[in-house]
Amino acid sequence: MPRSTCNHYRVFHFILWAALLVPARAAPPGFAATDATDPYRWLEDVDGARALDWVRGQNAATERKLATQPVYRELRQQALAALDSPSRLPDVDQMGNWIYNFWKDDQHPRGIYRRATLEELRTPKPAWQVVLDVDDLAKREGKPWVFHGMDCLPPEFQECLVSLSPGGGDAEEIREFDPQALAFEPNGFSLPAAKSSVAWRDADSLFVGTDFGPGSLTSSGYPRTVRLWKRGTPLSNATTLFEAKPESVSAFGYRLHSAGGDVDLITEQRTFWESDYYQVLADGSLHRLDLPPTAEVEDVFAGRLLVSLKDDWQRGDRKFARDSVLIADPAAMRRTGKGAGSGDVESVAESIGSEVVLGAVSAKSGILVSLLDNVRGRLYRYEEAAAQWSRRQIPLPDNGAVEIDSVDAASGDAFIKFESFVTAPTLFYVADRSPAPKQVKQQSPTFDGSEFEVSQHWARSADGTRVPYFQVAPKGIKLDGSHPTHIFSYGGFRNALVPSYSGSYEQLYGAYGKTWLGRGGVFVLANIRGGGEFGEAWHQGAVKANHVHALEDFEAVAADLIERKLTSKAHLGIEGRSNGGLLVLSTMERRPDLYGAVICGSPLADMRRYHQLLAGASWMDEFGDPDKPEEWAWIAPYSPYQNAQRGKSYPPIFFYLSTRDDRVHPGHARKMAARLEELGYDVSYYEEIEGGHGASVTNEQLAHRLALSYTHLWTRLSGK
Repeated sequence: MPRSTCNHYRVFHFILWAALLVPARAAPPGFAATDATDPYRWLEDVDGARALDWVRGQNAATERKLATQPVYRELRQQALAALDSPSRLPDVDQMGNWIYNFWKDDQHPRGIYRRATLEELRTPKPAWQVVLDVDDLAKREGKPWVFHGMDCLPPEFQECLVSLSPGGGDAEEIREFDPQALAFEPNGFSLPAAKSSVAWRDADSLFVGTDFGPGSLTSSGYPRTVRLWKRGTPLSNATTLFEAKPESVSAFGYRLHSAGGDVDLITEQRTFWESDYYQVLADGSLHRLDLPPTAEVEDVFAGRLLVSLKDDWQRGDRKFARDSVLIADPAAMRRTGKGAGSGDVESVAESIGSEVVLGAVSAKSGILVSLLDNVRGRLYRYEEAAAQWSRRQIPLPDNGAVEIDSVDAASGDAFIKFESFVTAPTLFYVADRSPAPKQVKQQSPTFDGSEFEVSQHWARSADGTRVPYFQVAPKGIKLDGSHPTHIFSYGGFRNALVPSYSGSYEQLYGAYGKTWLGRGGVFVLANIRGGGEFGEAWHQGAVKANHVHALEDFEAVAADLIERKLTSKAHLGIEGRSNGGLLVLSTMERRPDLYGAVICGSPLADMRRYHQLLAGASWMDEFGDPDKPEEWAWIAPYSPYQNAQRGKSYPPIFFYLSTRDDRVHPGHARKMAARLEELGYDVSYYEEIEGGHGASVTNEQLAHRLALSYTHLWTRLSGK
């Protein structure tokens, strides 16, 4: 979410954040599925000497196999040129009179955090003021720092917290920063590296959750307690406000700011998708809010909470629909405390027909609500008048993705980004007093979008469900089955995949411009179940026992491409990352007859042990608990590590990941690659030392990985 006022709690929440009951199959011959007989368990030792020797050997072999191919050098140059292009659209965050941006290029590989005024931003070449040089900091302190953001206290934005990760993982060191002196506060708030949740309460106190020692973390490895830490006192003296159950995912506290009054909340995330909310009143008392467990508090507007519903909610004689946004007086949600039960709860925005509400952000004169209409972005401002809500559309280009970059809490002015598969990212400024978007900047095109045609198609899944996918192909393409085609998908965690311009290289599925389309390839984005493209029902269609539907949907898209004679097995490559890595591994084993090559990034692979590795326990609400026989029964058939077998003609596969990934354990990819090699398959493997779950820090690292990935695809699929 764009609001800087509660950045840390939102980022932390996001991190937590990618049917028929099928009888379990027996483990393949020669491999038992129990922990005790796992032949590659030693590869889970992240920094173990034996494991790192194996990694170095794999990296060297992949360099020899792929980086020596003639096409590699050209692909790397194209990727790096796009990544370092000075015309790239800056992601912006408004804080007071300044517009902040984080920027990486060839002169600043780890990046600089910088700022400019709005007037300066509108100029062709803004004069940015450097706030923090991460390369310089890393050099001075001798640590591979990765910048994870700066959170400042509104409305003055003079007290700030900077988050720095040592190597790019989710664990962060927190330091207070003075935006006037442009220096760290020597005696300010600071926390050592941990998976912390930190948010300003006021200028002299923080809500903090971190590793306080034994018993202070949940089974998922996140903070279990929320404490109030006052300036000038030791962290150990912070007052405990709340303690979550050990089996919960996390707990975190934060303050939502609005002109109509601030609201202090504590959230206990009981599972990945279910939470309890508590309001902290001025006297320090804690009061639970009467909300359904799957509801999410998005923001606050004029002192009232904006609540997103994921399930229908019967409240008294009123029924509120799933996938809608409500506005509620906090007191109306409280059962105890001063004023409990007073105020109202009403609906603001609902999902209707093909429109699905994604989220809501408070502005000054209304509420900005983003929607998808058949996976195409829309933005509306909902305005209150005479106790009713009306909406007006913010007129942005069609057939693309709309993202709220930032909303200024005081003025309500917003920055909105638009992009499509063939339209370079464009930044619009939407003034609160006159919400007509004005273009501020547009990234220079990295390829000629006019040469390509974007179309949406629908495949029929195994259970009859129609599944959409986007196709980006040269105009007038002949349907003769010869075209190298690259499918990307994800299929989980309510993550909606929307049109993205490939030249930015910053989206989840990034680089397909010059490196793929420009060389004659076709790109396909599959909107399979498990995502949020059509609301919570679409997500639930691939949760737990239904997860097999994500695989069936993906396979239906691949089969449809072949049936339409766009491509054929020999020319069809697939890619997925994280949960999407699990997707491509599973479908590769189920349907090797469909695919000619696979790219698998930072994947889940050993679903028998995923809940025991790093943050894996937090995902049992998505996949199920493998320790329960009835739930392992639906997980076992698609767990890639347990189901890999010899003689099945799996396509050549390229793995990429990071040693410093502290979200999805690198042991998943390591063990899967070793197992496939043992069985005689063509495996390429590249593990970047730093980078966290994103698997890279610098543009140089990312360009290298992209070039390896596309070299793998071109040498396998082009027929050349």
